[in-house]
Amino acid sequence: MSKNERLYGLTIKDIEKLQSIFKKYPQVNQVILYGSRAKGNYRPSSDIDLTLVGEIEWPDFQKIEIDLDDLLLPYQIDLSIMSHISNPELLKHIQRVGQPFYQQPNSSDTN
Repeated sequence: MSKNERLYGLTIKDIEKLQSIFKKYPQVNQVILYGSRAKGNYRPSSDIDLTLVGEIEWPDFQKIEIDLDDLLLPYQIDLSIMSHISNPELLKHIQRVGQPFYQQPNSSDTN
């Protein structure tokens, strides 16, 4: 795949940039993409809905958000921690349409 090809409406280059941030945080076992980009009905201006799976503390979550913001990508990123989501409908949606976006090497945690 070339860096200009697209997956979920994102260039491979942008996906690799996002994944490079998650790789810096070993407590992030997995990242799941959900929402319109996972369903395939996104628009160019659609946000990127991502939820983190792992033992992520609030200070690390804030650092991850800052690191993602520093990438200066032309997308709004809606980031959450899966274990902190209390909305049952959102959890069902993530389970139904969620796509693996990143997996920490040597991690088998999928929830």
